[in-house]
Amino acid sequence: MAKSESWEWLKAVAVALILAVVIRYFFFAPIVVDGQSMMPTLEHNDRMIVNKIGYTISEPDRFDIVVFHATESKDYIKRVIGLPGDTVSYQEDTLYINGEPVEEPHLDDFKAATNESPFTHDFTLEDLTGLDEIPEGHVFVLGDNRQHSKDSRHIGVIPYDEVVGKANFVFWPFNDVRIVN
Repeated sequence: MAKSESWEWLKAVAVALILAVVIRYFFFAPIVVDGQSMMPTLEHNDRMIVNKIGYTISEPDRFDIVVFHATESKDYIKRVIGLPGDTVSYQEDTLYINGEPVEEPHLDDFKAATNESPFTHDFTLEDLTGLDEIPEGHVFVLGDNRQHSKDSRHIGVIPYDEVVGKANFVFWPFNDVRIVN
């Protein structure tokens, strides 16, 4: 009887471990925010959940916060600014998508709190990348802390297949659990 019960427990633990690995690898994964490039939206050492399945059935939307493989050994977390077919530029601290000014309400409080001007230096997509528009299957990303972010201004447009998933749930520190947009 004891041997049978032990075997059942062993099977239950094995199934639980297999399920945990499958969920972690294919559906959701934790990530630790490293650095200040997404401040004040995300703080250094915030722990988040990355939804890895969302972009298998859809594509990133403008202003999604995404995790992507920046190098072979390093993942970055940034905000999607430009989508395929878009032209992107910044002029006098205003974002322009396809020649039209676009509000970035997620930056309003941070801009007001910093005395750095301009908050985002002027650029055009063509100046940075040599591209007229963002190619199909790619996104243009920026960190919310524009003065201290290594993003598409430095590393170029990001292919969809390098995007790990969407990150919008902070689960640690526990007193700051929240959904971010």
